[in-house]
Amino acid sequence: MPELPEIEALAHHLREHAAYRAVARVDVAGMSALKTADPPMSELVGRVVTGAARYGKFLAVEFADRPGAPLHLIIHLSRAGWLRWHEVAAATPPKPGRGPLALRVHLDAVGGPGFDLTEAGTQKRLSVHLVRDPAEVPGIARLGPDALTLSRDELGGLLAGRSERIKTLLVDQATIAGIGNAYSDEILHTAALSPYAGSGRLTDGQIDALHSALRAVLTDAVERSVGQGVAMLKGEKRSGLRVHARTGLPCPVCGDTVREVSFADRAFQYCPGCQTGGRPLADRRLSRLVK
Repeated sequence: MPELPEIEALAHHLREHAAYRAVARVDVAGMSALKTADPPMSELVGRVVTGAARYGKFLAVEFADRPGAPLHLIIHLSRAGWLRWHEVAAATPPKPGRGPLALRVHLDAVGGPGFDLTEAGTQKRLSVHLVRDPAEVPGIARLGPDALTLSRDELGGLLAGRSERIKTLLVDQATIAGIGNAYSDEILHTAALSPYAGSGRLTDGQIDALHSALRAVLTDAVERSVGQGVAMLKGEKRSGLRVHARTGLPCPVCGDTVREVSFADRAFQYCPGCQTGGRPLADRRLSRLVK
């Protein structure tokens, strides 16, 4: 799933390549991705891209008024969605429901430059909203403070009195916006914290370490991602990971074996040597007892 660094890089790419270009046509190939009907997608035709922004893990493409209020195309790529930039595209409208294409935006001219929204697999969770105000999107309205702007004291305030495991809290977008499964694994590994540590029970020193790790991991990932070609972003993300998606490999810090805990539809990775005092966490595939 694309997270804060990748969405930041996609927004940067669109600001560099799509800004000041007019929409020639919008092709909708995946109706299930559209979550709004008013205004219709046809309202984008003739409007000029004025910028791109990030709200947590949401990507927003901004369009000038024509006349009236500016419009915002709000995209949540979910687990298997992606944005692909193209310099040329087929002029023939795609057939709805065929293949991974959900939406295609032609800029300058039909068949010219623009971008596609695609989604792999059968679980269609990619969402697209066309709104006059980003706050109209329920997921954006619920977002907590952005992870990159969060101060140490603000983080401490968010953790105080909370009963959730720290892994659960980090990926809760209503608490902290922008962090997903992969970077929460990396942050906790860097902070030397167990994923099952109680959020409200962290010491001042552990909160210091968590905030430092959060800033370092995300800032490094953003710096590595911004400026990369869109096609390179997924590989760039994988190359920077130390524990996430590395089950069975040696930890690059202590050499212990990276372990995994799996649930019904997700899994996370951690290093026992760095994070849990050498003790493996119980995997719910094998036991319902979590120590």
